[in-house]
Amino acid sequence: MNKPQLYFLSDQYYSDFPDERLMKNKETTHNQVHSRPCFFAFADNKNPAIFWLVPISSKVAKYRLVEQKAIKRYGRCNTIRFGTVLGREAAFLIQNMCPVTDRYISAYIDKNNQPIQIDSRVASDIVKNAREVLGIAKRGRKIIFPDVQTIYNILVQQLADS
Repeated sequence: MNKPQLYFLSDQYYSDFPDERLMKNKETTHNQVHSRPCFFAFADNKNPAIFWLVPISSKVAKYRLVEQKAIKRYGRCNTIRFGTVLGREAAFLIQNMCPVTDRYISAYIDKNNQPIQIDSRVASDIVKNAREVLGIAKRGRKIIFPDVQTIYNILVQQLADS
């Protein structure tokens, strides 16, 4: 997983880690099920077999408002970042990230059977801010919605058992 690309999370992950604060796997609007969210992934600093998935949302206006409120309150916002994906602006929701192993992900592939990649500058910004947020979370602040420490610990145990 060297190039900054996008992934989908398997249904099995949601079964194995039933955390209601995880970004929902499939969204239903107007009684229609849409594709699951896609995620940007980067490797964990400590355990390279574990990756951190940052969900991507097309609801840019909604998350711009959330970002503005955070900036007004804290002076900055590193839990939501913005960048271009497939030619459109998207919100990268660091506040909703979760740990995963390659067992639970599959690459987002285009019609030419090529993985969907993102610009390395966007990837660098997301990774830098996500690592800052992880550091804050490890110091005990509830800044990431899912219970990532519990999921991470289970993933470490799964890796040790395999």
